[in-house]
Amino acid sequence: MKDKTAFLFAGQGAQYVGMGKELYDNFTIAKKTFDEASDSLNMDMAKLVFDGEKGILDLTENTQPAIVTMSIAAYSVLSQHDIIPDLMAGLSLGEYSALTASGALTLSQAAPLVQKRGRYMQEAVPKGLGKMTAILGLSEEKLVKACQEGSKYGIVEAANFNCPGQIVIGGEIEAVEETKKLCVEAGALKAVDLPVSAPFHTSMLKPAAEKLKAELDKIVLSSMVTPVISNVHGDYIGSLDEVKDLLYRQVMSSVLWEQTIRRMIADGIKNFVEIGPGRTLSGFVRKIDRKLGIYNVEDLASLEATVSALR
Repeated sequence: MKDKTAFLFAGQGAQYVGMGKELYDNFTIAKKTFDEASDSLNMDMAKLVFDGEKGILDLTENTQPAIVTMSIAAYSVLSQHDIIPDLMAGLSLGEYSALTASGALTLSQAAPLVQKRGRYMQEAVPKGLGKMTAILGLSEEKLVKACQEGSKYGIVEAANFNCPGQIVIGGEIEAVEETKKLCVEAGALKAVDLPVSAPFHTSMLKPAAEKLKAELDKIVLSSMVTPVISNVHGDYIGSLDEVKDLLYRQVMSSVLWEQTIRRMIADGIKNFVEIGPGRTLSGFVRKIDRKLGIYNVEDLASLEATVSALR
């Protein structure tokens, strides 16, 4: 029996100018993907992603549709090589790519939706009011306790449970700074401030979630061909009826990434393929279990290596 394979879709922060260019230049289906996104957004995605300035690509409302477009282009190319996933998930923004690849959303629906999601997330917390920090080398239990103590200074919450020894906290600046100190006192190896403009996946993003909900309500979903595991509860999306509520909650809920990967492993997944820019998710999976097959697809070399290993 063939080993089970999961596809993982990259989240925000992995973007770079030129991502997906080799796939676009060599595969008609990748070019068609970029054209579809361009039509739905009324902007030239190839120009933005391949020839644009980094500062423009890094604007959240541009980053989000750009990563989803590139990820779906890479997925479409990989699909032509008859590598079929048993499961899918995506980190934060990547969940939209996973849902698109699974058939629940079309790219023409997803690209404008995540563009608005990016805009709403950016607008939810005025610049200078919030921040995010990665805490390295501290147990989940000790980190949660530090957040509880730090919350007397304001909002501070665990935003991303990425992998063993890496949890991201977010919230109001003073509360995050005080919690950082508490984490270091509790034994954290390091606290690294993240270059993001708002405390994503915390309760401070509720205004963005409410605006996104109104957009989600307008969308008609289709059946999922491949099961998707949600960031919100680290478990399978049981039915199409749950999708919109989970995406609404996802904006202001912790990303349970480690739990997601462990659930996949428990269900027999042996191979993980990261799809989209960068190899951040591959690193997280490796920290959870080094014995797994870990691959990625973002350019010709990685595509060839992945296809060769999994065929």
